[in-house]
Amino acid sequence: MSGADGEQAVARAASLVGLFVGQADDFGTLSSVSAAAVPQPFRSLLDHRSHMTVAMERHHGCPVALTVVAEARGAGVDYAREILLTGPGGRVVQFGIVRLDLAAVDAATAARIRAGDVPLGRVLLEAGVLCEVGDVALLEVVPGAHLRRLIGPRTTFGRVAGIALDGRPAVELLEIVATG
Repeated sequence: MSGADGEQAVARAASLVGLFVGQADDFGTLSSVSAAAVPQPFRSLLDHRSHMTVAMERHHGCPVALTVVAEARGAGVDYAREILLTGPGGRVVQFGIVRLDLAAVDAATAARIRAGDVPLGRVLLEAGVLCEVGDVALLEVVPGAHLRRLIGPRTTFGRVAGIALDGRPAVELLEIVATG
């Protein structure tokens, strides 16, 4: 990724991190990387235009479960949450931060999202919402204290992306693979 595009991707990710972590260093270090620099299986889990829920379930061969770590509302944020997805044996497979405009979905879908018991991708797919994942940029992630507590200490990879719902930009995501 070119310098300016890479800087923009890191800034987008940092904006999401800032919703939940006061000190960027406490979260970790984010660096833009090209797809060619991302090893497998991380590359196939991240370098696509589909929901991470679908990619994780396909990779692990089972449904993933959602744990909401924290939520944010107000101060210019309609709804945001910091999450973990768990797979086989309750092992954390993904960390994420999502900021979304709940006005882009119907009331029942918004309520299901806020309930926090089903991954966002599954909620949107089951609601039949047309989702266009775009503006995907890949990141290398060196966990700081905050992220180490949630996913462990090893360097990993993630992505920042946006989703248009029924043609309307409504979702910003930071998704980090916890295990390969």
